[in-house]
Amino acid sequence: MPEGDSVHKLARRLDRSLLGRTVVRSDLRVPRLATRDLAGRRVLEHATHGKHLLTRFSGDVTLHSHLRMDGEWSVTGPGKQLPRRLQHEVRLVLVLDSGSTAWGLRLHDLALVATTDEASIIGHLGPDPLREDWDAAEAVRRLRTDPSLPLVSALLDQTRVAGLGNLWVNELAFLTGVSPWTPIGSVDVERLVARAATALRHSALVPGAYQVTTGSSRRGEDHWVAGRQRRPCLRCGTEVRMVAELPNDPANRRTWWCPHCQPGPGPETRRPA
Repeated sequence: MPEGDSVHKLARRLDRSLLGRTVVRSDLRVPRLATRDLAGRRVLEHATHGKHLLTRFSGDVTLHSHLRMDGEWSVTGPGKQLPRRLQHEVRLVLVLDSGSTAWGLRLHDLALVATTDEASIIGHLGPDPLREDWDAAEAVRRLRTDPSLPLVSALLDQTRVAGLGNLWVNELAFLTGVSPWTPIGSVDVERLVARAATALRHSALVPGAYQVTTGSSRRGEDHWVAGRQRRPCLRCGTEVRMVAELPNDPANRRTWWCPHCQPGPGPETRRPA
């Protein structure tokens, strides 16, 4: 699933093609929005909060979308179309006064709300390190509300901190030097939050650093543990282990760890769904 840095980079990419442009024709291909029309509205901003994208238009209108596992945006130039094989996956079409067209494929949670009422959709989310209103102290407070919660489960909870996904929480557990199932109350939460914010910003904002956690962008060396099951730990050489997600439990997705570098509770301590 795309993480906060992924969606932030998408927003900046869309800015280059859509920002300041006026919609001349729109087609919202979801039943509840099929009669809504964005023609005549100018694209003012692409804002993000965690994994949520907010496309703001003139006239106090915001289009909310979530990529989840398979959503994407694509922009084609004047006179260009998406391949026919993708047309059945299109949920959103915005034809712009530049002649370009923005396409939303397999987008989830599409909604149109007043920009002044965005909280009705994203108000439940925790602080986001990539937003100007980032509140580290509030993130720490939220993470501490259940000290017994496993570290990775707490970080994946978007109501505590928004924008961290499975890759980042596994890498942060490694960098913290503890098992992914270590109770969040047993770690230095302030330091963890500071490290998470630094990592997410570095990934989103520094060219060539996108989701590189080791400092090396060489293939197979860009992550400490994520995706490295049965391979030697880059730090100590111990075989990296992995357990699959728990069915019906979004807080416990696929988890990687180095048993030597990350001492502490094992996967048998996971909470039942």
